[in-house]
Amino acid sequence: MTATGAGKPKSYQLVPPDGGFGILVCIGMAFPFISGLSSMPSFGLVFGDFLKSIGAETSAIAIITSTFFCAMSFAGLFSGSLFRKFGLRRVGLAGGILYFVGTALQVFANSTLHLIISFSLVQGIGFGLCLPTCYTTFNNYFVQNRVMWMGFAQTLIGIGSMVYPIAMQKLMEWYGFRGCLLILTGINAHAVLGMLLMQPVEWHMKKVPLEEEETQLQATTTAPRPTVVVHVQPETPLKPIPELEFMPMPGGDHITDSLSVSRFSSRRVSRTEEHMLKHPTSRSSSITSLGNWTGPVVVTDASPQMMHSLQASRRQSICSGHPPDMSPAGISPPPTKKSLCATVVDFLDLTLLKQPVYVNIVLGITFALYSDITFFTMQPIYLNDELGYTKVDTAKIIAIGASADLLSRIFLAITAIFIQVPARYIYLGGALFTLFARFAFDGITEFMGMACITAVLGFLRTWIHVPLPLVLADYLPKERFASGYGLFMFTQGNGMFLIGPIVGYIRDRTQNYILVFHILNVFMALCAIPWIIEVLILKFRRRSKLERNNVGAQTSGNGAVVH
Repeated sequence: MTATGAGKPKSYQLVPPDGGFGILVCIGMAFPFISGLSSMPSFGLVFGDFLKSIGAETSAIAIITSTFFCAMSFAGLFSGSLFRKFGLRRVGLAGGILYFVGTALQVFANSTLHLIISFSLVQGIGFGLCLPTCYTTFNNYFVQNRVMWMGFAQTLIGIGSMVYPIAMQKLMEWYGFRGCLLILTGINAHAVLGMLLMQPVEWHMKKVPLEEEETQLQATTTAPRPTVVVHVQPETPLKPIPELEFMPMPGGDHITDSLSVSRFSSRRVSRTEEHMLKHPTSRSSSITSLGNWTGPVVVTDASPQMMHSLQASRRQSICSGHPPDMSPAGISPPPTKKSLCATVVDFLDLTLLKQPVYVNIVLGITFALYSDITFFTMQPIYLNDELGYTKVDTAKIIAIGASADLLSRIFLAITAIFIQVPARYIYLGGALFTLFARFAFDGITEFMGMACITAVLGFLRTWIHVPLPLVLADYLPKERFASGYGLFMFTQGNGMFLIGPIVGYIRDRTQNYILVFHILNVFMALCAIPWIIEVLILKFRRRSKLERNNVGAQTSGNGAVVH
């Protein structure tokens, strides 16, 4: 984009706002999250007496909540494909409307089946569509200060989650069951307002003036050459391919600082690329067009691990002697009909499951979330039944943990302004420290010690919940975030549905809470230990690759001197 002023024309580039309207996106994200995340802990408070009146209290709660998570996970699985077909905001609005309608249908509930349909299915699907819509929109609006603004949004959600159960209790006292649900319908209608705030980031992009050198570099990258340029992070340098015959470019260009292949495809490492390596925060990306070899392709939005896999597949295509979409004779082959399995894989973007790092991230977060949610769900029962705490003392312990959680959200948002730490390292630190604190928790029985260790656990809980979407956003490119997060939701929802009854059965048979807490610690360790192993392996591979590159460079330099 060029603007003409008093002097020579000035060029601009459009970048995400990293604030501005993004603040309203954070507020809009809080609307469905407050009611959606708070409805589970407060479900017994609102529906307990009603379920007791129809004789289905305990069994119905388990069925209704499990069905809610299953519906939410299936909606998340298809969200990426729905985004590509209908657009991000339309799908989010559909989710907000379903969430609102589901609450309205509960006003007329008179059976368990009615609640399963209205609460579990309709409201669960609606929340499952709102969740990836919010995170994907947030990911588009914020680049530099994601942790800080996610901490701000999660602080709003934390405040709302603390007020929500108190408000439900007062509404039940003042207006009864049906009146409370009617007012709750109006409150949940704000989910539609929140989805209306999920406007496309293209409507609010900022103009950033380009310097003269950057303008020349941008013109170089947009030159109409049949060149593929793949920008990677400094940890994954491109290496020349010795099997290829490198020839001059058509038009008299000679090989000076780039590598090119004239008849098939090309791979350049140029001054432009050096500039991009010095500025790895740029977000020009086009993962979906990687198979198109007819023009420039720039990829800088993926993590080093994702870029390594893309680089390996691209190298294999070059070594085959022709681009993937052209036959050896230079004629495009006729389109082949995809099988049903291939269609499903493309529709749901299941190729992400071929990435070991992505699978490790998803499984780790799934285990850590299950361990955290189950622990804080069982803690009040443990305090009442096992340790003999009164309900007043138990409520104080829970309030202390919730207050520490809220303070930690504020602390994380403020700290992120001054210290930039990768979201995955924050999550890993939260899992490790939580594991250590849990072992101390098992040996504490008195009130003061329990209050202190619960405060520590509540403080660390933020480190597991707040960076969750950012861990996936840092690894996946923008184009694949929605489908990647949808796959995570599907795995996490069904994982909790499968693991939960097993752990519950163990507790019912043994009546031993400490044993169950140890099992939950094992699940938390299944997040921390594989992640640490992955970090060590990747660092070792990078170091070995750099050493091999240095040795190869020295050997080639010595050979050139001898020659």
